[in-house]
Amino acid sequence: MSQSKSIQDESQAIAWIGHFVQQAGPRYLQIADAIEQALSDGMLKPGDRLPPQRRLASLLRVDLTTVTRAYDEARRRHLLEGKGARGTYAAAPKVELQALLDLSMNIPPPPAGVDFDDMLKQGLAQVLLRTDSGMLMNYHLGGGGAADRAAGAAWLAPLFGPLDTEHLAVCAGAQTALAALILALSRPDDVILTEPTVYPGLTTAAQQLGRRVVAVDIDTDGMRPDLLEQACAAHPVALIYLNPTLQNPTTHTMPAARRKEILQVAARHSVRIIEDDPYSLLAADAPPPLALLAPEQVVHIATLSKCLAPGLRTAYVLLPDAQLRERFMHALRSFVLMAAPLTTALTTQWIHDGAAQQLLAGVKLEARNRQRIAHQLLAGKAEAREDGIHLWLELPSYWTAPELARVARAEGLAVTSSEAFSTAPTRPPNAIRISLGAIQDSDRLSAALRKLSRLLSRRPDGPASFVV
Repeated sequence: MSQSKSIQDESQAIAWIGHFVQQAGPRYLQIADAIEQALSDGMLKPGDRLPPQRRLASLLRVDLTTVTRAYDEARRRHLLEGKGARGTYAAAPKVELQALLDLSMNIPPPPAGVDFDDMLKQGLAQVLLRTDSGMLMNYHLGGGGAADRAAGAAWLAPLFGPLDTEHLAVCAGAQTALAALILALSRPDDVILTEPTVYPGLTTAAQQLGRRVVAVDIDTDGMRPDLLEQACAAHPVALIYLNPTLQNPTTHTMPAARRKEILQVAARHSVRIIEDDPYSLLAADAPPPLALLAPEQVVHIATLSKCLAPGLRTAYVLLPDAQLRERFMHALRSFVLMAAPLTTALTTQWIHDGAAQQLLAGVKLEARNRQRIAHQLLAGKAEAREDGIHLWLELPSYWTAPELARVARAEGLAVTSSEAFSTAPTRPPNAIRISLGAIQDSDRLSAALRKLSRLLSRRPDGPASFVV
């Protein structure tokens, strides 16, 4: 065999490896990632023989220990199998690599250190023991019974202290509550002011109800008070919508001083604020809620979907007074008569017996673990908090957010483009939201983030941007 033929064969043998990328993690992990990607792309197939470790180390110009660690990591991921003297071979992956890996759905991760199945069984058993089953299957007065509202007051006590339960309403999720508040507190063609990137459920509800959403620009502290003042003077403003803590999608938390400035502007123009606050109980150092600083101006929504479990379909709405509560309940009944009694009873039981607090602690612990994984595996300008369930990633200039989301889905990854959150007429930030809770298994989450990192490192429809 000629020397040129030998070199060509060796190049083909490691065509799947590419080159090493600076700032992309240890080289042994890059080799293991390349094996995983090659299996996903079909460049390596189950049964293909990989080069011996010493030979691969020589070809890649790395030490033998690096390759040994890379092969060990690939075996841990069930990507390789050793066949003794016959060598090392690509294995059929234990996890289907082409299955959709969902980084788009913003839900809490499975709680660390909690047997959720056992907690659910015990909670339901207690509900059935303490509650007449006929009552659980019957109509109930909307807004929750006394025990349910007392549970809501107890749940919000870490943020507000003691609360008057007559100012609380129990709803079937935050989206329902938001739509009912828009209906109760505004009229068709009224304006709702919000930040340029915002929870999409707001814009959907506003559009369906014939209200207009107008964006007020931000700075590093959040919505700018001077521009809010101008917008209140220029438009028939009925409401201001804010998600001030661990904001969805940007993860930004508005500092206390800015919250007070926003409240002052709203008070001067007699405009109510809807404070959508699903994340404060996840945050270690959240500033006081707007509704605590100015209870007469602010309606506060606290859903359990983002900090416990979406299936509970429970949100607590804190309203300034009994009159406004009645208006809200009248609007709410046009959407849904009541929250589901069974899940409401389960939520109430869990809050009163301490299970909800245990579940929250497990979610917080797992969220921090997942943020650490994301920090290790994702390069770039990621805006994140160690106690949040999502992050906001600015993209390199050669990717646009819609294009990246499209290509990622074609490769088995779901992420959310900034366009989904935009309320401004100008182009939205070139960024994506990455949600860390929907993938149940942390190893699969790591695989998804590694896959996304590889995608970010290459140009659209081109090879990876490698630097040796």
